[in-house]
Amino acid sequence: MTPSTSEEVTRLLGALRDGDRDALGRLLPLVYDELHLLAQRAMSHERGGHTLQATALVNEAYLRLVDQRRARWEHRTQFLAVAAQLMRRILVDHARGRGAAKRGGRQERVLLESAEVAAPEKDLDLVDLDEALNRLALIDAQQARVVELRFFGGLTVEEAAEVLGVSPATVKRDWTMAKAWLRREVSGT
Repeated sequence: MTPSTSEEVTRLLGALRDGDRDALGRLLPLVYDELHLLAQRAMSHERGGHTLQATALVNEAYLRLVDQRRARWEHRTQFLAVAAQLMRRILVDHARGRGAAKRGGRQERVLLESAEVAAPEKDLDLVDLDEALNRLALIDAQQARVVELRFFGGLTVEEAAEVLGVSPATVKRDWTMAKAWLRREVSGT
């Protein structure tokens, strides 16, 4: 995204925040590619043959994003971070729904090798990861948020630092600590 496009996204988010519903129509074309990339990253952790496709995930997340009446959109990175959070919720809800439909049947599986959260040869149930992240959030909300931004949102260390208002070194430290904690939690050791 070019600096001028990023500035336009920020301007449109401000207009949306101020109640200009027409800003929605101008915003989607500017953020769609980035939202689709986020969705592809989130879906890359899913098992093959997943019934939810990246485009459907983008559409659902976008509808939820623009329906947030209390959101105080400040800039593009914040918007994308919230999109990543919503995509996580959508994927977890989808996994839970599938599991419930099969009465405890096979849950959605997520490969965590790209995030180095679990051992590379293992895959993890997305619901288990979500539950572990919720437990981590009770202990250290910022570490859980870093995992969400980096793993589900695909944000760089620098982008996550911008969203959280901390230094990149803090994000790196939180990312390392959170991965170690999650590795221990999900492996049960």
